[in-house]
Amino acid sequence: MRIGEQSKPVRVGILGCGTVGSALVRLIEAEASAVEERTGLALEVVRVAVRNVSARREVELPEGIVTRDSQSLVTDPGIDVIVETIGGIEPARQLILTALKSGKPVITANKELVANCGRELFEAADAGGVDLMFEAAVGGGIPLIRVLRESLVGEPIRRMMGIVNGTTNYILTRMTEDEAEYSDVLAEAQRLGYAEADPTADVEGFDAGAKAAIMATVGFGVSVVAGDVYQEGISTIGRADIEAAARLDHVIKLLAIVERVEGDVAVRVHPAMVPMNHPLAAVRDSFNAVFVQGEAVGDLMLYGRGAGGFPTASAMMGDLITAAEHLAQGISDSMGRLPDATIRPIDESLSAFYLRLDVEDRPGVLAAVATVFGEHGVSIRLMEQEGSGEGAKIVFITHEAREKDLHRTLVGLEDLEPVVRVGSLIRVVES
Repeated sequence: MRIGEQSKPVRVGILGCGTVGSALVRLIEAEASAVEERTGLALEVVRVAVRNVSARREVELPEGIVTRDSQSLVTDPGIDVIVETIGGIEPARQLILTALKSGKPVITANKELVANCGRELFEAADAGGVDLMFEAAVGGGIPLIRVLRESLVGEPIRRMMGIVNGTTNYILTRMTEDEAEYSDVLAEAQRLGYAEADPTADVEGFDAGAKAAIMATVGFGVSVVAGDVYQEGISTIGRADIEAAARLDHVIKLLAIVERVEGDVAVRVHPAMVPMNHPLAAVRDSFNAVFVQGEAVGDLMLYGRGAGGFPTASAMMGDLITAAEHLAQGISDSMGRLPDATIRPIDESLSAFYLRLDVEDRPGVLAAVATVFGEHGVSIRLMEQEGSGEGAKIVFITHEAREKDLHRTLVGLEDLEPVVRVGSLIRVVES
């Protein structure tokens, strides 16, 4: 702040005061003086709306700040900026729309809401001439959205691959490094608080799918919703898959992948074998990372904690300061009216594949299997046999092939008499 300039008060209203809301209040209190000195903005939390006023919280709030009346908070003329931390679709959607129509910028980390109702919210922000900011909705403390909207706004992005769910990355890391079974590591993750009592949203890819939709929307400037995302989770990944990946000098990660393909947008979440020399292979435990590939910039990666109260609050704090600065200047950074994306069907996507077959070990089996691959235009890059006799297994890695051609190959393999079982199928990331 320049000498002689007066600070501008910024009165903040917060919806919710759980882990993230409490962390944000504490961060604002701790950093208010530094923020004022650097920016001239005097941040002050003036109201906090909660469901239960008498509940115990991780932060002490002054008398008279806490209220149950969320609706009056978002329309209060004495509040400048709204921060939403309650999560879910409703009432968050209605409250945010009301705030935007009242001319108040909104900060949110609500990935479910942005991934499903983003277009409606963006248009309301555009109509109100204020900001809707959601940095923390994808990578927690990782500044991905700001990089995409500002630093890379003129970059023709080709593809983004991300480890964007800390729970699944923790589980896969422990399975890889501790030689543990999926069920045992999941139970440990629940005890440590990494996984919910019902872990479905994480382990089946729904959480990562919502983040992938947001990544595609922001990165490509088109409307992509969670329902557009093809999703597979990690619950079928077993020890044999982890060990096979290690033998092939790969590691298994749950990836969110968004890419431009001939004008279409391909967006999917699934486990993938990642080469050990790829930067994403080194992302361990509950950390997140997003690997961006652009035509001009080449490759870059953003890495950090993807969840947790303070990392998420840090990203929201950055959004809060930017929104307050824009409000003072009478400007906004709108996503505007986004066209619909043309979503490329998963059947048309290209990938290399890992495939494991249980077979009878007898003459002619390999030739018969190879014939089926060839009949459907799928080329084999690598093959190895494990064991012999009734317990024989054949592991393949293919060259890049169309998804639908690979699945036709699977049908053909299932019809072969010496094939006892078609086992795991996992996509493989090229170096």
